[in-house]
Amino acid sequence: MEKLKLTIKEVLERKSFANARLIAGKEGLDRQVKWSHILEVKELDTLINGGELIFTTGVGLQLDLQTQLKYVKRLIDEEVAGICIEMGPYFKEIPQELIELADRCAFPVIIFDKTTRFVDITQDLHTFIINQHHQMLSQLDALSRKFNSLSLTHNGILKILQELHQFFQQRAIFITDNEKPYFFPSDSKVWEKEIRTQLEQSPDEYIEQRLLTFEGITFAVMPVEGLGQVLGHLCLQLDQSRPEEFSFLILDRASLAIAQILLRHRTIEERKQNNEDEFVRNLVNGRTVELDDFQAFLPPPSRNTYYRVFTISTKSTDAEFQQSDWEEIKLQRLMSVRALFKRAGFFPALSCSKSEIVAIASFISAEHLKNEANRSLQVIRQITDMKGLHFIDGKNCACGVSSVYQDVEKAKKAYEEAGKAARMMHSGIVESPLYENLGIYKLLLEFEDSGFLKSYAESYLAPVFEYDQKMDSNLFATLAAYLESNGSKKETADRLFVVRQTLYLRLEKLETLLGKDFMAPAKRLALESAVMAIRLLDAK
Repeated sequence: MEKLKLTIKEVLERKSFANARLIAGKEGLDRQVKWSHILEVKELDTLINGGELIFTTGVGLQLDLQTQLKYVKRLIDEEVAGICIEMGPYFKEIPQELIELADRCAFPVIIFDKTTRFVDITQDLHTFIINQHHQMLSQLDALSRKFNSLSLTHNGILKILQELHQFFQQRAIFITDNEKPYFFPSDSKVWEKEIRTQLEQSPDEYIEQRLLTFEGITFAVMPVEGLGQVLGHLCLQLDQSRPEEFSFLILDRASLAIAQILLRHRTIEERKQNNEDEFVRNLVNGRTVELDDFQAFLPPPSRNTYYRVFTISTKSTDAEFQQSDWEEIKLQRLMSVRALFKRAGFFPALSCSKSEIVAIASFISAEHLKNEANRSLQVIRQITDMKGLHFIDGKNCACGVSSVYQDVEKAKKAYEEAGKAARMMHSGIVESPLYENLGIYKLLLEFEDSGFLKSYAESYLAPVFEYDQKMDSNLFATLAAYLESNGSKKETADRLFVVRQTLYLRLEKLETLLGKDFMAPAKRLALESAVMAIRLLDAK
C-alpha cells in the first residue's frame, strides 16, 4: 500500500531539500504537508488554510524578536505544517527563543544556509501533492465501483469490510441495532462492543461522521443513512499513512453501498412483516393460524420458553398520516420497537396499526424465574422515553403487559390482559403496566360490562353519595383516603390537606352513614372494593 500522506520527514528526504537543515520542532516531523506557499507578508489570515509548508526569506517583515515570535505563533495557531527560512540579509540567525517556541509546539523550522530557488522547491512539492490527489481519486473511483459490485453479492456487507481491510490493512466494523454486527478481521469483535456501547450511550452525537478513540486506537465513524434515518455506523481504524479526509471519503462510498444492501433487506423485511402482522393479529384475536406461521414467527416451543403479550397504544388516528407515508412509518416503528425487545432478551413477533403495536414477546427462562418482570419494565420505560425520533411519541403511549404464558392458544387471553393493564395504568388507577399487579381490579374488570359493578358499589356507598349530593361535600374522597391509609388518621389528614379536627368530624359522619363498624375486616373489604369499582367505572 503506497503512502498518500506527505509529511515533513518525507519532504526533508527529497532532493530539493539537500541543502536544508531542521533546527527545531523535530517532534513534528509527522505533520502532514497539504500544500506549500511562499509568504513574505505579515498579514496572513486570508492566505492560510492550514497544512501549508511556508517558505520565507524575511523580506517585508519587521525583524525584531517579538515580531518574529508573534509571527511564528500565528503560523502555529493556523495549523501550518512548518516553516522554511532562507538565511541571508533578512535572517542572519534564528533566535534561541524562536527555536524554544517551535520545540514546545512541535513546529518544524527548516533553514536553508544558501540562496535557494523557492519556486523550484514549491513546484516539486506541488507536483508530488497533485499526483497524490490524482492517485487518491483513482483509488476512490476504483473502490466505489468495487463496493457497488460487492453490494450485489451474497453477504455483501462482510465482503465490503474485507475490501476495506485489504486496502487499509486496518480493522473494519459495521454496527446496527437491527442486524447482526459485521467485523473484519475476527479480532475486531472486542472493538465492536466498545464502539456499540459508545453509540448507544450518545446516539444523537453520531448522526454525522466523527472520530472515536479507545486506548490510543482511533476509529473513523461514518453513519450509514437511508430513507431519512441512520441505519447503522461504519467504522474504520485510522491508517496514519493516509489523510483522515481520504479515509472518510472511502467510508462514504462504502456506506452508500451498504445502505443499498440494507434497503433491499428492508423491502424483503417489509413483506415478511406484513405476514407477521397478520399472524399476530389472528393469534391475539383467537382466529385460526397456519402451522407454518408458528414456525416462521415464534421460537420453537420448549419446556423453558414462555411469552408475554405487550400492547402499546400510540393514540394515533388515520387522519394523522398520508397513506403513502404510513408504510414507511409503520416499518420505522416496528424496527425501533423490535430492537428494544431484542436488547432486553425477548424474541418478538409484532403487529402494528396506526393506533396500536402488539408484541408477542417470547423469552427463555428457568421455571422459577419466569415471572421476573425487570426486562418487561425495561422495555416499557424505553418506549415511554421515546421522543418522536422513531415515529413514536412515548409520553402519549399507553402500555400494558400480560401475565406469563406458555401455551400460545392463550394469546387472546394474554392480549386482553395487556389491554386492561394499559387502560388501568393510563387512567391513573394503578402505577404498574403489569397485569399481575392489578390486584382486586382483576376481579372487578370481569364484571365491568355487566352492570353488576354499579349496583354493587351503590349498595355500599349510596348513603355517602346521597350525603355528598345533598350537602355539596366530598365525603367519598375522605372515605377513599382513609381506606387507602389503612385507617391512619394522620396520613389521611395529610393526604386530604385538612386538620385533624376536620377529619374527625368527617369520620363521625361516615360512622353515622355506614355504621360504627365500617372498618371491621369484612365490611372494610366490601367498601374498598366498592371504591375501586367506582374508580373503574369513572375511568371507562
